[in-house]
Amino acid sequence: MTEPAGIKDACLSMLRETDRDRYLACLLSPEDKRPALAALYAFNAEIARIRDLVREPLPGEVRMQWWSDLLEGTPHGESLANPVAAALLSAIDTHNLPRKTLIDMIEARIFDLYDDVFEDRNALEGYAGETASALIQLSSIVLSPADAMASAESAGHAGVAQAMAGMLLLMPLHRRRGQVYVPQDMLAAAGLDRESFLEGKDTARIGAAIEIFCMHAQGHLDKARKAQVPKPVFPAFIPVSLAGKVLADARRAGAGLFDQDIQPSMLRRQWQLAKASFSKRF
Repeated sequence: MTEPAGIKDACLSMLRETDRDRYLACLLSPEDKRPALAALYAFNAEIARIRDLVREPLPGEVRMQWWSDLLEGTPHGESLANPVAAALLSAIDTHNLPRKTLIDMIEARIFDLYDDVFEDRNALEGYAGETASALIQLSSIVLSPADAMASAESAGHAGVAQAMAGMLLLMPLHRRRGQVYVPQDMLAAAGLDRESFLEGKDTARIGAAIEIFCMHAQGHLDKARKAQVPKPVFPAFIPVSLAGKVLADARRAGAGLFDQDIQPSMLRRQWQLAKASFSKRF
């Protein structure tokens, strides 16, 4: 299935507005792979922002189910009129992408609709594995099916680090919503629970919890950097190059992260992505 140019442009335009980092990473990827990568990244952006579009979990679950139905082969009447949906189905057909991985990604994102806390770091890693790590692995299949399996270990660790860096960037927003992505075992290790973390009064303990969280993410990033990443699939890892600075800045900010925007400037991020693309190192 070959999608019209308008659909390709729609995915890139959507990414430019909702996920500028992956939009730039897409432009740094081989031209013939960009339509499928843009479709995957746009799909990820669509399900990631559902919490921003709804006030209650139930409407969010309805939106999630819409995507699940599409992937399970029971699309709603207007589904194919959605350019991201059409591009995603084209990418699946063209590159033989596993639909179950995409469905599992949707299932994992249901967690975002609620204010629950991960029980422990294993639950956090499971969530990251089914979202960020899965996206890297799917992108690797698009880039080079023959090399994708060799990068699976690195994709797993890189996705966890990338997801955790994203959680740190969004921590001020999550706190306003009453969401906590720091697992209960990490909170407990710092002498906190969900309520005391959100309350924000014990800055020393909150800083300790953030430090534990960052160190865990850094451990995964270090393992990802040591694992094998064949050059043909490296473009899938380009966005991970932004995680290291976020982790370092979050550690420095400590409890101040609740009120501090640590997102690097767009110019710096663009430079970092281009540097990673050229050096093949993240």
